[in-house]
Amino acid sequence: MPTNITPVISGVRIAIDRGGTFTDCIGSHPEREDVVVKLLSVDPQNYPDAPREAIRRVLEIYTGKKISRDEKLDTSLIESIRMGTTVATNALLERKGEKCAMITTKGFGNSLIIGNQSRPKIFDIAIHKPEVLYQEVIEIEERVTLEDYTEHPDKLRTTDVSADPDLVIGLSGEVVRVLTRPDSLQIEKKLQDLYDRGFRSIAICLMHSYTFPDHEKIIGEIASKIGFQHISLSSQLMPMIKLVPRSTSAIADAYLTPEIKKYISGFAKGFEGHLGTASVQSGKGARCEFMQSDGGLVDVDSFSGLRAILSGPAGGVVGYALTSYDRKTKIPVIGFDMGGTSTDVSRYGEGRYEHVFETTTAGVTIQSPQLDINTVAAGGGSMLFWRNGLFVVGPESASAHPGPACYRKGGPLTVTDANLHLGRLLPEFFPKIFGPHENQGLDSSASESLFTDLTKQINLDLSSDSQMTVDEVAYGFIKVANETMIRPIRALTEAKGFDTSTHRLATFGGAGGQHAVAIAEALGISQILIHRYSSVLSAYGMALADVVHEVQEPSSITFSPSTEEVFIKRFDILKATSEKTLLGQGFSSENITFELYLNMRYQGTESALMIIKPNDDWDFQRSFVNQHLQEFGFTLPNREVIVDDIRVRGIGKSAQKSEPSVDEQLNLVNAIGVDRRLSVMTKSVYFDGGRQETPIYRLEDLPVGARVPGPTILADGTQTIVIPPGSAALILETHVVIDIGDGYDLKEVSTEVVDPITLSIFGHRFMAIAEQMGRALQKTSVSTNVKERLDYSCALFDAGGGLVANAPHLPVHLGSMSTAVRTQANIWKGKLKRGDVIVSNHPVTGGTHLPDITVITPAFSGDRIIFYVASRAHHADIGGILPGSMPPNSRELFQEGAAIMSEKLVSEGHFEEDRITKLLLDEPAKFPGCSGTRCLPDNINDLKAQVAANQKGINLIDTLIGEYGESVVQFYMTAIQQNAELSVRNLLKKISARFDGKLLRAVDYMDDGSPIHLTIDINAENGTAVFDFTGTGPEMYGNMNAPEAVTYSAIIYCLRCLITEDIPLNQGCLRPVDVIIPKDSFLSPSASAAVVGGNVLTSQRVTDVIFRAFKACAASQGDCNNLTFGIGGKNEETGEQIRGWGYYETIAGGSGAGPTWNGTSGVHTHMTNTRITDAEIFERRYPVILREFSIRKGSGGTGQYFGGDGVVRDIEFRVPVQCSILSERRVYHPYGLAGGEDAACGLNIWVRMLDNQKGGRTERRINLGGKNTAAMKAGERIIIHTPGGGGYGARDLAPGADTRRADVKGNWRGQGSVSIYAASQESN
Repeated sequence: MPTNITPVISGVRIAIDRGGTFTDCIGSHPEREDVVVKLLSVDPQNYPDAPREAIRRVLEIYTGKKISRDEKLDTSLIESIRMGTTVATNALLERKGEKCAMITTKGFGNSLIIGNQSRPKIFDIAIHKPEVLYQEVIEIEERVTLEDYTEHPDKLRTTDVSADPDLVIGLSGEVVRVLTRPDSLQIEKKLQDLYDRGFRSIAICLMHSYTFPDHEKIIGEIASKIGFQHISLSSQLMPMIKLVPRSTSAIADAYLTPEIKKYISGFAKGFEGHLGTASVQSGKGARCEFMQSDGGLVDVDSFSGLRAILSGPAGGVVGYALTSYDRKTKIPVIGFDMGGTSTDVSRYGEGRYEHVFETTTAGVTIQSPQLDINTVAAGGGSMLFWRNGLFVVGPESASAHPGPACYRKGGPLTVTDANLHLGRLLPEFFPKIFGPHENQGLDSSASESLFTDLTKQINLDLSSDSQMTVDEVAYGFIKVANETMIRPIRALTEAKGFDTSTHRLATFGGAGGQHAVAIAEALGISQILIHRYSSVLSAYGMALADVVHEVQEPSSITFSPSTEEVFIKRFDILKATSEKTLLGQGFSSENITFELYLNMRYQGTESALMIIKPNDDWDFQRSFVNQHLQEFGFTLPNREVIVDDIRVRGIGKSAQKSEPSVDEQLNLVNAIGVDRRLSVMTKSVYFDGGRQETPIYRLEDLPVGARVPGPTILADGTQTIVIPPGSAALILETHVVIDIGDGYDLKEVSTEVVDPITLSIFGHRFMAIAEQMGRALQKTSVSTNVKERLDYSCALFDAGGGLVANAPHLPVHLGSMSTAVRTQANIWKGKLKRGDVIVSNHPVTGGTHLPDITVITPAFSGDRIIFYVASRAHHADIGGILPGSMPPNSRELFQEGAAIMSEKLVSEGHFEEDRITKLLLDEPAKFPGCSGTRCLPDNINDLKAQVAANQKGINLIDTLIGEYGESVVQFYMTAIQQNAELSVRNLLKKISARFDGKLLRAVDYMDDGSPIHLTIDINAENGTAVFDFTGTGPEMYGNMNAPEAVTYSAIIYCLRCLITEDIPLNQGCLRPVDVIIPKDSFLSPSASAAVVGGNVLTSQRVTDVIFRAFKACAASQGDCNNLTFGIGGKNEETGEQIRGWGYYETIAGGSGAGPTWNGTSGVHTHMTNTRITDAEIFERRYPVILREFSIRKGSGGTGQYFGGDGVVRDIEFRVPVQCSILSERRVYHPYGLAGGEDAACGLNIWVRMLDNQKGGRTERRINLGGKNTAAMKAGERIIIHTPGGGGYGARDLAPGADTRRADVKGNWRGQGSVSIYAASQESN
């Protein structure tokens, strides 16, 4: 840092990034050197606010004067302050925002509690859902709906609204029907009561306000008159369809913006003069702008909480995008930002930022443009663990306080400590900001002491010939940490159709340089770019960024040449709005540019893409089709393209710095070998294979053009760059460019003894293969079920059909897929050739229910099968008596559609389309009352997608074999199963000890009285168990029969839940378990038995019985509440196929309480985790009015710990439909445990409208029972009351603390497309 700067009297520019661990600040002046300051973000013993402290230190250097910490800072010295801050993020994470209330439509007061009804983590029986941000909710009697529906077979639309006063055309062009108008007096009374009770901030979000904001405006005006200080209208913040995310966005704004304003007010008080555009225009202050989540700056007076979530990380993306991307060579860049508290990855290509518009951060789903920044790990602060024989990195973080062990605050062992111990982090170059007086460096002895202790613990668990040194342990954690980060980086690029190897890696953040080469090498990237300000690049990005103002409005218009002019006119209106705002901030028209976007999708799909205007014309559709093909692998040429949103991004060009591009510098530089005499010291540094004496260079000592071969370390006061053997660094004016060597030969790994480090890495690699198979399947599939609902699973199996890795998609698929693979392996033993692919869905060969079709591909080495890959996808229709192939009244298997025992789908590379067409279309139609598949094209396309996904898995395994060798891969396929087996054996031993070795018994009953009996006999000596279902009822003449594979899935799911830690999910979990299922019982039915309800209902009851035997928790709702309705289908009299539509959903209920926790209300439990369709999408697509979706208060069982409540879902049909319900727990209550009370049963009500003698209609309520179908008329309703969860413990016992585990990833997990996909995978 320069210390001899000639003093200045004005013109200092400040750029700041307040991160989770460090606050980085860059001071600049047109005539002076830059000044870089780095300090702890939280250090209350020395200063109250890190950004202001950083500015004070910068001004001291530029003025040459001492400025006390109590003195106000003089704004006349400052030209501008640009800042990214974590104030909003921290308030969200810590739930320390403003007290606020939500105002919403009657019937939807619990909509944010229910959310999308999925649970965050599928293996947590103590379900932990994030708390809502508001303290109170007020329901308003007002209601509008959409007049038309998009699933209409003839696509009819209302064109004339003049004849009906209740019809109006909304902002999106959709016709809105006003059902109930708001009562202003009633609203005023309710709001006044809120105000009188101390509320000053409210959020207003009403049904369909994205297109009809009138009612929100009425409420907003009343609230303003009463005196509310902050009023967030969802229709103004983000007018996009979807009630829940728009509501959470409005609440987040009401919750966070007042906190932002408080912070800014306090920050500004530290200055002499004012901050912001208005103060500059009045001549009494400095410009002050904050970075928004979308990568654009905004004036301090307009900075809002909603757009502040990614304020800091956004600066880093801007920083590397504008310093590492060359618009001439157009080589795309992956950003790798590894800091102390989090690790963020992103991508920049095609010369523009990539945004996402609906993300979840700290459990809050937000609709707002955000850069696609994916927080993938907890950074240098990721804690290190030895668990179940595996090296585990994170997700727990040491955070900024206490920080890693070496920070001198008594913190835990972290990745930072591992780098320090191995010599990859140099205390001599690290800021001396630790200790009580902020003058001490990193404490190497603290790291070494903890690593010594951990190594002793690890060696106790290892055999005598597998003992590890402290160095090996520390390096093992580094390798596992790298693998943890590589998975999401690969997912980010490949999910969008890009190859990682065609990118450069731009690494930044304090810890990025220590891991960059290993990360790049694993991704196939050959060149790394590290900016001279890489450790403070987020702050540098603030100085490079532009001021941005975005405006957006909804649409429902089809894009075509005839509507092009409509969009041009609407763009002009939005541009004028944006320009007016930017002109008001002091920009001239010539410095304002615009990016124009349309959010487009194919009719009938929900996969929208935000398309930027082409440079030379207005043909958005061509760009949409090209991008759809790249991202999803197909197009739908006969479908209309719908525009959901029109967006304008106004940009005020204001960058304060510029520099030559990397490629320009590379073309001009003359590379020369480094002068070794420039090395300031030599250190013993650990690389692959052991320690090496490694030269250390100061970055500032190296001339431009110096080429530094590895092994070496380059360092300055803010960063450490590790160059391993085989790579070399080239010094440019602005960057360090690292060229990766040719890589290593085949990795030499022993197959004599299991190495826990290698085992941990293979655990990640195997799971990554399953995940990438899933991405390939989603990308190339066509049907809504697979592409959007993500109703599929992909897995990897050993040569015997044993499960090696199954990404946690659907619990009901977990154990059953291996049954299918093993069965098919035996059927085709010795008969399969390269290029063969098997297809099956029959219950007796490992199927669950018929719509789930399994595709299995063998992989060969010579003539020998060495492993299998398989994918299972839910097909929307495969024939049978009803559309959707999930009839509530099926009695025989043939009524549920095509049943395929075992067939070749592909023979030596040839897709057998004729044969599969016959099996799906012709065979089912031979049975009375049955039809063949009603969507053959989707079936064929999805089956081809499954084949492609399997091939992806084979290719990835081949790559792994090429890296390690076949014998090593096979060895660790076995080892990872043995590791899971050990975890289950240890669990069973603990359970046996807890119950003193007694037999565990449980029984429960289906609603028809059929019992499920279970006896569990645990052998405490070897950790095995027998699960004996003897006594279970006989096969049913109905569809509650469950194939044996379903019971295996339930067992593996329950065991995984009881372990409570992440373990490899594979066949090893079942090896200690023997299962006895009586033949011809409804858990082992005959080949002809109907099974559709067994998969979705009986599976839940089996799970409840297992948990009851273990006394783990009370019963959850034990149900999926399967609701279907629609029109059309086969006319039985004429055989004619009538065009129509169908809808299917499963509905949440209550979860059971446990020994130390309350149950959760309105959530899916156990064997399913499907999301519910958002209320506004629901009414847009179908002719329905959702009257209520709320928590069913009091339906959970009482006790020391209360069970969760079920929900009430009230749907009114606007046209005649056939409606069916398939449900359980309508007779037998979800049980309480240990003295806790039972929960309420479910109830299905048909609200019939019958003609009366007076010429009117009379309402009559009829109990439909648990399983029924009815023809419902327009105006009639179905009301589903779902069951609650049972209570735990006697009610007169005082409850202890609710010990549901908080999500340890909560401090970093959430935003970005990778997280969106991962969350979808766990809630499909």
